[in-house]
Amino acid sequence: MESVYLETTVISYLVARPSRDLLVAAHQQTTQDWWTDRRNKFECCISQVVIDEASAGDPAEVTKRMTAIQGLPVLALVDEAKVLTQAILATGVIPPRAVRDAAHMAVAAVHEIDYLLTWNCKHLANARIMRKMTLVCETLGWRLPVMCTPEELMED
Repeated sequence: MESVYLETTVISYLVARPSRDLLVAAHQQTTQDWWTDRRNKFECCISQVVIDEASAGDPAEVTKRMTAIQGLPVLALVDEAKVLTQAILATGVIPPRAVRDAAHMAVAAVHEIDYLLTWNCKHLANARIMRKMTLVCETLGWRLPVMCTPEELMED
């Protein structure tokens, strides 16, 4: 069974109040459909980075996010992931303020996860960034997971 690392934006879209923004509302619906119809086709996991991000903000929303991720396996932030995070940041492709985005990539890579599921298309599900990050990971002996949106994992 293929593995999927659930980045925090997926969890946020899953439990958030319906948006009035049509694109965001569509992403929320796609996320809910994926969660209901496709999630069980994969071994899903998170990391402490996801827990930290999901734990921040409005208490009512935090409760919903934490309930959604309850029981999911938590990947350890091992030393190799810390080294890879720093290597990713050293490229300058991911800005220092987005260290958690680099950490999501690194944790998923060192744990040999197949897919990193996200709605973060600025730093994660971004073809130009993926191309550069693939080289960084391969140089250090790791394989970057396919970073994609729930929409891309909806096939039958």
